[in-house]
Amino acid sequence: MKLPTSLLLTLMAWPAIAVASQSPQAQKSTSSPATQTPAPPAQGAPLSGTAAGTSLTRRQAEALALKKNPQITVGKLRALAAGQYVREQRAALLPAAYLSLTGVTASDRARISAGALNNPIIYPRAATGATVSQLITDFGRTRNLVSSAESSAKAEEENSAASTAQIVLAVDQAFYNALETKALLQVAQQTIDARQLIVNKINALTQAKLKSDLDLSFANVDLSRAKLLQLEARNNYATALAVLSAILGYPDQQQFDLVESTSAPEQPGADVNPLIMEALRQRPEVLALEDQVTSAEKFGHAEHDLWRPTVSALGTVGVAPVRNDALPNWYGAVGVNINIPVFNGFLYNARAKTADLQTEVAKQKLMDAQNNIARDVRIAWQDSQQAFERLSVTQQLRDQASLGLNLAQSRYNLGLGSIVELGQAELQKTEADIADTDAQYQYRLTLLVLAYTIGSPK
Repeated sequence: MKLPTSLLLTLMAWPAIAVASQSPQAQKSTSSPATQTPAPPAQGAPLSGTAAGTSLTRRQAEALALKKNPQITVGKLRALAAGQYVREQRAALLPAAYLSLTGVTASDRARISAGALNNPIIYPRAATGATVSQLITDFGRTRNLVSSAESSAKAEEENSAASTAQIVLAVDQAFYNALETKALLQVAQQTIDARQLIVNKINALTQAKLKSDLDLSFANVDLSRAKLLQLEARNNYATALAVLSAILGYPDQQQFDLVESTSAPEQPGADVNPLIMEALRQRPEVLALEDQVTSAEKFGHAEHDLWRPTVSALGTVGVAPVRNDALPNWYGAVGVNINIPVFNGFLYNARAKTADLQTEVAKQKLMDAQNNIARDVRIAWQDSQQAFERLSVTQQLRDQASLGLNLAQSRYNLGLGSIVELGQAELQKTEADIADTDAQYQYRLTLLVLAYTIGSPK
């Protein structure tokens, strides 16, 4: 039986191909990109061109950020400062006591002649005493100020929790971005290995006068493109590590060995409405704004209470060991003082009106935040649904691209296809690998964003 000319030429060139495949460059890869499945490297295995570093999981990264990130410390300090403001307001309800030491010398029978309306007689003396004052009632104003300060302190605590959640989300995003760029770097390396093998084979065929220099040139172009892809992937990986190091509180870039979770990602829920209700119930930003509304309301009540009387008591006692004969050797007195506001140029009216307007501002901010959070939850939920559906599509694309590359290689080996067709199939395979790798990590990121938007970080 007479063999086709193309098949005969292929069989004649096979010894040269076998020799080329055993060269040091061809031994970099033992399979074509059609049969390889790019995957993240094994735990603890450094990538080509990178140095092995400290093993780091996502939970460890979150713990490091909570310990070292300055924004976390700032939020905690603000909450502590707000707690001290509560003590400042509560101090008005407690007694105030102070000691006094007084020494006076004066000319004989001296009198104050100007600048005062009190008793003008001046007695030479040296005396010491103690004075205690106590607010009896201001009809609720100070209590409202204390309640307002307590609500403000709670709001700062919720703001600190919100800052913590934002930092944790940023850490998770940086962590998975670094993992994705790491996986893409390996995809680029596998692409180089596969295309180098093809270059070696075509080079052997060219030397055997079975392929033209044009085919070898096209193959080298594809190999150069793969090397450019690797350079870009390596740069992106270094950038991702720099971002992750900064979020974790390191001033310089750390060479972490990122450890990926082996648990399968969950499928997002089918209904978004329960997620929105959960977000409005537990998001720290909403809780902080609710506390701010309560604080503004209490402060408004306190400002309206400025028109109420203030009743306070004062007691003092002391001794005068050095004194004029007209003075006793000790003194003591108690009294009650009542202040009743009458007119102050409409100051209290303006302060009460300002407080009411600030309360309305706080309520509108709360309503706006609730609307925005509901929007964010819907968007995050839709993104997670789309990312989940994308997983199967990119997997099918990857399988079809692998099949297409296998067929293109077979056709080229048999002389039925051109090098352009093979290069196009290789390009489609690389793009499919990148799309599938990106889909895997983007889906995990959308789940993390969704968990953040409902106030329930994973």
